[in-house]
Amino acid sequence: MKNDRIISVDILRGMTILLMIIVNNPGNWGAVYTPLLHAKWNGCTPTDLVFPTFIFVLGIAIPLAMPKKTWNQETFIKIITRTLRIISLGLFLNFFSKIFIFSDNQILLLFVRLSITILVGYALLGNFNPKVKLLLAVSIFTILLFLAYSGIESFNDVRLPGVLQRIGIVYLIATVIYLKTELETQIGITIALLIGYWALLTIIPVPGIGTANYNEGTNLSSWLDSFLLEGHMYGATKTWDPEGILSTLPAIATALIGLIIGKLILTNESKIKIIKKMAAIAFVLTTTGLLWSFVFPLNKSLWTSSYVLYSAGIALFILAVLHYITEVKGAKKGFFFFLIWGVNPMIVFFLSGILPRALGMITFPNPENADAKISVLSYAYQFWINPNFDNEKSASLTYALLYASLWSLLLWFFYKKKLFFKV
Repeated sequence: MKNDRIISVDILRGMTILLMIIVNNPGNWGAVYTPLLHAKWNGCTPTDLVFPTFIFVLGIAIPLAMPKKTWNQETFIKIITRTLRIISLGLFLNFFSKIFIFSDNQILLLFVRLSITILVGYALLGNFNPKVKLLLAVSIFTILLFLAYSGIESFNDVRLPGVLQRIGIVYLIATVIYLKTELETQIGITIALLIGYWALLTIIPVPGIGTANYNEGTNLSSWLDSFLLEGHMYGATKTWDPEGILSTLPAIATALIGLIIGKLILTNESKIKIIKKMAAIAFVLTTTGLLWSFVFPLNKSLWTSSYVLYSAGIALFILAVLHYITEVKGAKKGFFFFLIWGVNPMIVFFLSGILPRALGMITFPNPENADAKISVLSYAYQFWINPNFDNEKSASLTYALLYASLWSLLLWFFYKKKLFFKV
């Protein structure tokens, strides 16, 4: 293991997760500034850069964590264990609201859900010996999949894909590629994934629809999701999933680009030379992505090849700037706020998904309508925050910033206590 952390990588990860929390938690989804929303289909907003940047950083972290390649049974078990832990955390987020034990009593139901969450969270984030870790991860993963296809009514439509699920799959494949291949092969696989994915969506006719296309709900990626994941996709789209099966292939390419940059950072070249190479590669990636987008549009939901190059280029340019400021100029203290976010990503991913769901279950009579219920979160926004603003978009953003501030306090506490939650 490499003992010295590359602070710029942690900072970029922290910035990414902080932005994720802000865009995922507005006070009112009907009042959000455009840059904090995903593009409706084609296009790329700042929000659309969040997920690929995290995948990009994940790729960078692989060689940083394993500068000396070791491929043996112990290493493979660690990789599989970590993969299953990440995927299972993501799966449980989707299962949380599907648990209906004691559903007649909302408070008791909340207690049951939170109790199970604590047990699952401890099992998947706790520091046990490798055999126990693997056993717990396999057991929880198996139980969740069994429940999804068990015929139990509440789990019949539980979503199986998700952000953490994609992260786990990408981590597994990218790590194996890193350990089993050299740079030339890794570059070749990246190019093959990008061109191959473009060819799949461009050439192969869509069964039951006809001509290959990039349109919402009628493309090959959507068809494969509906064929293999029927009833278990994102509720807002129903017939396809934004973290679906086929679109995970180019996401692997995003990680591999990060992996290649991670290896560059570890070279013995001067820091200035490394930064210049990073900037040059960032320019090539961004420019190529933009040019390709004229025929293969930037699209997060499809994770198009142009989107891979463009988003990786933007992320790499930001990393190059951060690397210069922190590693060459030595100005690290000014980024402490982002650092505390960057060193504890998994606990944020998991709990930030659970907390709104849990607080949304705590309701009481609406002061403005005694016949209706209002949740704690809705009450805080409608009666404490929104009345102070003329522009509701500003009120909605303020709510998200306050929510992020509370998380910042918690992460600062974890950092000071040296509590780092790893899968």
